[in-house]
Amino acid sequence: MKEILDAILNEDTSPAEFAALKVPESYRAVTLHKDEEQMFAGLDSRDKDPRQSLHLDEVAVPELGPGEALVAVMASAVNYNTVWSAIFEPVSTFSFLERYGKLSPETARHDLPYHVVGSDLAGVVLRTGPGVHAWKPGDEVVAHCLSVELESSDGHNDTMLDPEQRIWGFETNFGGLAEVALVKSNQLMPKPAHLTWEEAASPGLVNSTAYRQLVSRNGAGMKQGDNVLIWGASGGLGSYATQYALAGGAIPICVVSNDAKADVCRAMGAEAIIDRGAEGYTFWKDEHNQDPREWKRLGGRIRELTGGEDVDIVFEHPGRETFGASVYVTRKGGTIVTCASTSGYMHQYDNRYLWMQLKRIIGSHFANYREAWEANRLIAKGRIHPTLSKTYSLEQTGQAALDVHHNRHQGKVGVLCLSPQEGLGVRDQELRAKHLPAINLFREGSPERNVERSRGGSNTEPSRGE
Repeated sequence: MKEILDAILNEDTSPAEFAALKVPESYRAVTLHKDEEQMFAGLDSRDKDPRQSLHLDEVAVPELGPGEALVAVMASAVNYNTVWSAIFEPVSTFSFLERYGKLSPETARHDLPYHVVGSDLAGVVLRTGPGVHAWKPGDEVVAHCLSVELESSDGHNDTMLDPEQRIWGFETNFGGLAEVALVKSNQLMPKPAHLTWEEAASPGLVNSTAYRQLVSRNGAGMKQGDNVLIWGASGGLGSYATQYALAGGAIPICVVSNDAKADVCRAMGAEAIIDRGAEGYTFWKDEHNQDPREWKRLGGRIRELTGGEDVDIVFEHPGRETFGASVYVTRKGGTIVTCASTSGYMHQYDNRYLWMQLKRIIGSHFANYREAWEANRLIAKGRIHPTLSKTYSLEQTGQAALDVHHNRHQGKVGVLCLSPQEGLGVRDQELRAKHLPAINLFREGSPERNVERSRGGSNTEPSRGE
C-alpha cells in the first residue's frame, strides 16, 4: 500500500505508472463479523455500541469483474446506514449479502463471513475490469452508492427502479470504509478538484439523496418560492436540503434541536428556524398515542415564520417521531417526501389530513446515476458545499459511528483511509480560496460559526431526528 500511496501523493504520477503498480493481496478494512449478528440481542437500539461490532481487519482484495473498478480509497465517511449495519437493525446486512450472492457466480464474491461497510469514497482508480472505457488507472474519483444490474427493463427509465438495485457498502460488500474498494464503473464520478480527499468523500450519499428527494422530478420537484420544512436541517442529510432550498430560491424552515445547530443554519443563510429543544415540541403523549395539539402548535409556529403560509414541501427522514406532524402541517395539495425513518419505521398519521386536503406522500431512495452526477457537478462548481465537521482515522470508525448513532455530530463526519492526514488532494486552489468559508462552515472553530455562537447559545444533547 505504501507504493500506491506514494504514487497518489506524487501529482506527476502518470496513468501508465498507476497501471503498473502492483495491487496488494490484502488491505485494511472496517468490517462486521457474521458470527456476531446476535451480539446486541435484547438491547435497546440506543444502547447498541458500534465500537463493539465494527472491526479493523486485514482482508483479501476481491477479484475484479467486468464493468468494475478497484479504487484506492483516500477517505470515506459515515452515514446512518453504517450505524444500521453496525447495530444489526432493522435486519443484519448479512441477509443482504446472502441474497445478492445467489444472483450469479460474480455476485457470490460478496457473500462472505465478513462485511466491508461504507457507502462513500474519494480516491484513485487502480484497475478497471473488462468493458470499462470511461475510467482509467490514476483517475481521481468519488463514488456514489447505487449498485444496479440493469438486466430488467424496469430500471431503464429510472435506474432506482431496477429490481436488483442495491446500496453499495450496505447491501453489497467491499465498501468504502477501507484502503481499497470494489465498485461498478457506473458508480464513479470526477472528484471535485477544489476539495481535499476527506471533503470530497463526505457529500456522496447524502448530497445525492437530498437532490433527488427535493430537486428532482422523481422527488418533490421543488420550485422557487416554495416553503420547505426541513427536519434535522443541520445534520448530514438536512444540511444539503437546506443548501438546495436556498440555492433554488425556496424558503427553508429549518428544524433543529439546539442553539448550536441553529447557528449553523443561520450561517448557511436560513432565516426561519425552529429549535425543537427550546420550544419543547413533544408529538407523542406515550408510546401509542400522538398529541395533535402539538401538531397544531408546530403549524402555528410555521405560520409565524412564513407570514401566515403553510409549507409546500416537508423534507422527511426522522419517520415515526415526526411523520404525523409532517402530514398535518403541509399545505393543501402539498408534498411530504420521505427517504428514511431514523426514529422508527412504523409511521402513524391522521389520514383525513392527507386525503381530504389532497396531499401527497412520495417515497424517495438515494438517486440514479444522472441525479448523483448532477449533485456532484454542483459540488464541483462550488454551488453546493461539503458539510464536513470532523474527521476520524480508520481505527476510530467505531467511535465515528457511535457519534452519528447518538446524533452528536453536525453535518457529516469523515474517515481518513489511505490519506495520512487532512488537507491533501486539492488541485484547484483558486476555486477553493473563493469558497473556503462555505467549505469550512461546519468545522468547529470556523469564523462563520463563531459569529453565530457569539450571539449566545448552548450545545445541549440533541434528540434523535433533531
